[in-house]
Amino acid sequence: MKNTIVLSLVLCIMLGLTALRAEDGISKSEILLGQSCALNGPASALGTGMKAGLLAAFESANHAGGVKGRQIKLISIDDGYEPEKAINNTRLLLEQEKVFMLIGEVGTPTSKAVLPIALEAKVPFFGPFTGAEFLRDPYESLVINIRGSYNQEMEKLTDYLVNVKGCSKIACFYQEDGYGQAGLTGLKKALQKRNMTLVGEGEYKRNTLAVKRGLLKIRKSEPEAIVMVGAYKPCAEFIKLAKSLNMDKAVFCNISFVGTSALVQELGDNGDGCIISQVMPLPTDEAIGIVSEYNKAMKKYQPSVDPDFTSLEGYVVGRLFCEAAARVDGELTRGNLIKVFTDNGEFDLNGMVLNYGPNDNQGSESIYLTVINGGKVSQIK
Repeated sequence: MKNTIVLSLVLCIMLGLTALRAEDGISKSEILLGQSCALNGPASALGTGMKAGLLAAFESANHAGGVKGRQIKLISIDDGYEPEKAINNTRLLLEQEKVFMLIGEVGTPTSKAVLPIALEAKVPFFGPFTGAEFLRDPYESLVINIRGSYNQEMEKLTDYLVNVKGCSKIACFYQEDGYGQAGLTGLKKALQKRNMTLVGEGEYKRNTLAVKRGLLKIRKSEPEAIVMVGAYKPCAEFIKLAKSLNMDKAVFCNISFVGTSALVQELGDNGDGCIISQVMPLPTDEAIGIVSEYNKAMKKYQPSVDPDFTSLEGYVVGRLFCEAAARVDGELTRGNLIKVFTDNGEFDLNGMVLNYGPNDNQGSESIYLTVINGGKVSQIK
């Protein structure tokens, strides 16, 4: 009889300990999140911008008491925008740091490299800074996209170039990897819809400024517009070199990943007329509640970082996580967090509405067009 009582007590204790054991990254006082991104190298402005926006959102939430009493902590590790480093970082974050989930990954090639690791570990892959189609189709519930896709950006740009600017000869300069191919495919799809094809293509290798060969290939086709799928340094190098070769009549276009503020700085006097598609509203448009909120948070918690589209996106990603985690019914687990999104989740983030549901893991469909003039960026109405 005594042995039975002792055994029952042991089983109760073991069951109690199991029930109390939270998932990785969750304690009574903290939520630990992991980010692999470019903090050094030619794409560093993108990683530092996303990190700054995330931190502004999390520090604001922490100052207000956190999420259900838990403080949010972010571990960011530099991958230099290189897939192999991103893989190593991801394994370290999951296996050693024991983070709750991955957030704010920067880039298509890095995201493509680490996604299988996240899926195998059943860890949410939250708010990546890329519009690549593989994160949307096929649908994967563990992937939570905020931004519009590259296909949507290319459709918006193509419509503007063809129907507003009257361009019929469009070329593409792209990064020679998954990111470049994603943008190139989206552009070709948008042109095909209008019974058009590219007149020229040119490429460059990631994390280099070796753009001349690609430029000369494109120059032969005498394009009226050139859509670029790259990061800010090589794209700026391309535009400056093209203008020095008397190609200044062409309309130069970039998609959101380029890093608008960094591109403006790199281009200097060569930026006028350059068009950039965006997935976030103007970071200066404080008529939108979340933009006003973002600017206040950046000034208070990230005062050394100038507001821009990249850190605004990071802030939105961070705010969405806080909102979703606060909505979780019961214990904060990875499964319960994802359930918030799959069960027809609508989030009104102070004026920016994001919608999710069964088989829909992309919150925003909004695409904006902007133009550089006099070193400033304005929205094309």
